[in-house]
Amino acid sequence: MRILLTGHKGYIGTVMAPMLIAEGHQLTGLDSDLYRGCTFGELPPLDIEEINKDIRDVQVEDIAGHDAVIHLAGLSNDPLGNLDPALTEEINYKATVRLAKLARQAGVGRFIFSSTCSVYGAAGEDWIDETAKPAPITPYGQSKAQAEVALADLANDDFSPIFLRSATAFGVSPRLRFDLVLNNLVAWAVTSGEIYLKSDGRSWRPLVHIEDIGRAFIAALGASRQLVHNQAFNVGRSSDNYRVTELAEIVAATVPGSQVQYAEGAGPDKRSYRVDCSKLGETLPDFQPQWDARKGAQQLYQAIKGTQLQPEDFEGPQYSRIAHIKDLLQRQELDATLRWQS
Repeated sequence: MRILLTGHKGYIGTVMAPMLIAEGHQLTGLDSDLYRGCTFGELPPLDIEEINKDIRDVQVEDIAGHDAVIHLAGLSNDPLGNLDPALTEEINYKATVRLAKLARQAGVGRFIFSSTCSVYGAAGEDWIDETAKPAPITPYGQSKAQAEVALADLANDDFSPIFLRSATAFGVSPRLRFDLVLNNLVAWAVTSGEIYLKSDGRSWRPLVHIEDIGRAFIAALGASRQLVHNQAFNVGRSSDNYRVTELAEIVAATVPGSQVQYAEGAGPDKRSYRVDCSKLGETLPDFQPQWDARKGAQQLYQAIKGTQLQPEDFEGPQYSRIAHIKDLLQRQELDATLRWQS
């Protein structure tokens, strides 16, 4: 298939793109490269067509000739979403719907939207699956839920949207993020010996490795239409729901000499949900996840321990998305709409 992959230069995209190519797909990448200064190690070259463009500025000719769109691009977490909620709505919701309408106009048959389990909000102890009514509590989660509803309304006999609600991502990438819970805990443990918890650690998080996110998208891409048309799927494994304190224990067992340390005033995190991910595996048996938190913590430990990484690095502009965007705004490299000034 010929695929347009938005956000191909981001945390997930830099891992997913080579996976798609290895499957034999012809790939076009579309990305404004907001995180060009956030590379961990080296960014492997890709021999693909690339479009350097903000998703808000896409035109139908950018999409024409593709069989499918995989839409990863957008503001990627709650802190970024909170920076300017109106802008989050513009990028994650309105631009997504516009992109889908252009894709339908261009004759694209399949549109796979990167949604999030954050649409479930504060579900607490209850197990929730795709039948649960979304109840997001942040602008980021709200923008994804809004986009799902609007995309579903675009579905017809020729245009098939699919909503993949990924659990909290982890794992090593050329555009590595340390503002994700497991990645952050391992980084603190390796660099300081402290497994630094910013909350009381009692909240639930479903986790999924970025390579397994790629496997889910590949499975959805190749699935028969009647199995996936206009449906949502939680991406991960039901067994990979963890309390944050459990993740801290896994990190302590992975990084020698590390100990749990709570931030001053660490309190509860309202974002807490346990997610049933059985639908994806039952519907698409080709999806075979390979990672869990223990294996992921070991991968992160091995990647970080030979570097000179320090807490000010992974909490700062290079590896924290919100810190990076604020830095670009302060230096006036981005305008107020998060477009490059030059």
